[in-house]
Amino acid sequence: MIDRDWRGAQGLAEDVRRYGKWMRDEAEKRIGGLYPRIAVTGEMARERPDLRSYVGRDLTVIAWLWARTVPSPNPAFGDVEVPLASTFMLSTKKGKEAYVEPVIRDHEYRFDVRAGPPPARAAARKGTKLSRGANFRCLLSGAPLAPAYIKSEGRAGRMGARLMAIVAQGDRERVYLNPTDDHAETAQRARPTWRPDLSQPKNPRWFSPPDYGLSTFGDLFTPRQLVALTTFSDLVGEATQQIRRDAVAAGLADDDVPLRDGGLGARAYAEAVALYLGITVSRLANRQATLCFWDRMREGVQQVFARQALPMVWDYCEGNPFSASSGNWVVQLKFPAKMIEAAPAMIPGHAEQADARVSTLAFSRVVSTDPPYYDNIGYADLSDFFYIWLRRSLKPLFPGLFATLAVPKAGELVATPYRHGNKEAAEGFFLEGMTKATRHLAEQAHPSFPVTIYYAFKQSEGKGGAGVVSTGWETFLDGAMRSGFAITGTWPIRTENVAALKKNVAALASSIVLVCRRRPTNAPLATRREFLTALRSELPQALDLLQSGNIAPVDLAQAAIGPGMAVYTRYGKVLDANGQPMKVREALAMINQILDESLAEQEGDFDADTRWALAWFEERGFEEGEFGVAEMLSKAKNTSVQGLVQAGILESRAGKVRLLRPSELPAEWDPSTDIRLTTWEMVHHLIRLLESDGEVAAAGLVRHLGSVADVARDLAYRLFSIAERKKRATEALQYNGLVGSWAEIRRMAGTEAAAEQTELL
Repeated sequence: MIDRDWRGAQGLAEDVRRYGKWMRDEAEKRIGGLYPRIAVTGEMARERPDLRSYVGRDLTVIAWLWARTVPSPNPAFGDVEVPLASTFMLSTKKGKEAYVEPVIRDHEYRFDVRAGPPPARAAARKGTKLSRGANFRCLLSGAPLAPAYIKSEGRAGRMGARLMAIVAQGDRERVYLNPTDDHAETAQRARPTWRPDLSQPKNPRWFSPPDYGLSTFGDLFTPRQLVALTTFSDLVGEATQQIRRDAVAAGLADDDVPLRDGGLGARAYAEAVALYLGITVSRLANRQATLCFWDRMREGVQQVFARQALPMVWDYCEGNPFSASSGNWVVQLKFPAKMIEAAPAMIPGHAEQADARVSTLAFSRVVSTDPPYYDNIGYADLSDFFYIWLRRSLKPLFPGLFATLAVPKAGELVATPYRHGNKEAAEGFFLEGMTKATRHLAEQAHPSFPVTIYYAFKQSEGKGGAGVVSTGWETFLDGAMRSGFAITGTWPIRTENVAALKKNVAALASSIVLVCRRRPTNAPLATRREFLTALRSELPQALDLLQSGNIAPVDLAQAAIGPGMAVYTRYGKVLDANGQPMKVREALAMINQILDESLAEQEGDFDADTRWALAWFEERGFEEGEFGVAEMLSKAKNTSVQGLVQAGILESRAGKVRLLRPSELPAEWDPSTDIRLTTWEMVHHLIRLLESDGEVAAAGLVRHLGSVADVARDLAYRLFSIAERKKRATEALQYNGLVGSWAEIRRMAGTEAAAEQTELL
């Protein structure tokens, strides 16, 4: 009998954990031999003093790090498989650095692991990779390995893998060890009894492995990974039977009504628990594939889907599902369990799959929807990676849901050229479908409430001088307008997790929620000039509101579409000089133009030194330039090069000048004693503190700056806009990160100030 009270779904979550732990223990009994521990010997410690404390101990392996290989193209080394290693660095964590050193003798090589920073840092970081893409060099001869050669070897089945290093669990640290023949041979002993032979789509935008001979989803896993995943998948069925027996013993009805039919007895409960165990198997696949890589800074197994694509990974990591570190079964299990505990267990829910172009689900209801993003993400194609494992684990429970061998794709409303023959046909398919879907929503949605549409599609630079536009946004908005919608507002909502991997890219942090209502049938006409006048009047005010809410700079251009299109869509038509309706593309370009002008106008609030630095940054970034050019610009900005040097933002020597990077600014800086304080300094000292010591240190500086600190935030917006347009990714990330942290920095600064005031009282 049940011996305690469980609130909400806590009992279900606990059963998921307990039966998941049973699966883990049972799997280790069956296949644990494929995941051996590693002994640290005295011989190892003689070459590596850092290993002395581990001599005589058997350490649990966290991961095996492999490099893909191809035969050397040099005839003298034709029998040797050379590594395709994008890096030889194992850990870049400060004070914990480790790397692989290739040791070459005659026609052979081996990998030795070294602790500490490498003597030739750049060489270790680069591995055998020459440049972006599949461009490598032969480790033995130095001969280039061109992409065409690597692809042909892969397609011919001559791409292999070689063990580079072993990562073990030490005493609250990672221990990097030399590869051993025993561990390499153990991995090769695995003999999977099943493999997913479903072909990957021939779409290199999202799937690059097929170009290198990895044509099926099964090719994305090592034999050992396939054995592990199939073992866990099989155990889902065994666990289901065990849970049912235990549920009957606990007093649940021993009926035979399945969960899919609304059952409430022992069978249905067993299937409910098994559902989450099956989901965990698919989660494990995301950490148990040859597209996983070793995160050298965080020192852990990183997932396949670091982004929505399946790109080729050259040096991959094979995690141990039975370890206590990243990539293991238990870690993957905890997320479904936590989600269950947080769910409102007593509120019934209902989900139904239907075509938005004809469904009646929205009739007289409040509608909030997240439509497909043009051609940005191939959800159906990518979903097959998880579907193959979900189907294998859960088809007996949900035969109708998993009736097809792969995810259905024909009706997916995305502009995918390979499905429709060419780009134009794909765009037409998307526009027609989106128009039908949004028109249907507009007709069915409750007239008293707006329709809210989430959209997280990043704009990009257009071709042919078109400015910043986006075919995805253009086509989506065109479809919405054709359906009779007018946009009445924008709600930027922070929905995206930009921690971990995403913090290193200019990824959108928000979803832009467009608030839409039916456009009146008697909406007035407007000329292009009238539209532009209204845009210049209203968009800057909307921009101020967005910035005051600390929207991330990377999201600003997307968020500005809402108020801009609100102006555009309030009219029945906007007519150009020839009396022709203005297209959505032109309206988007104008909105982005006014946005850029509005950001530029904010420069009037900056001091003269900062205005000079802005102009120089736009032209040169942090690179050197001629003194004469800098001096001429300083006259136009009412300052001087010498004054800029005194301000502490510029270096001038040998006829050259350059702006100082945040990391080059003095660690000891007191703005209250700075006789030439500039907004430029504020921004870059804040970035320096944020990157070196975190938000607490930055908050301390903001507290000292007081009310002028908000001007620094405005400058960060402007600098992000310039850096992104100039494709300076490092700087763009810094400015975006500062604004993204601004709300928390301000909160901390206010808390510190209040605490100081309390002490004084």
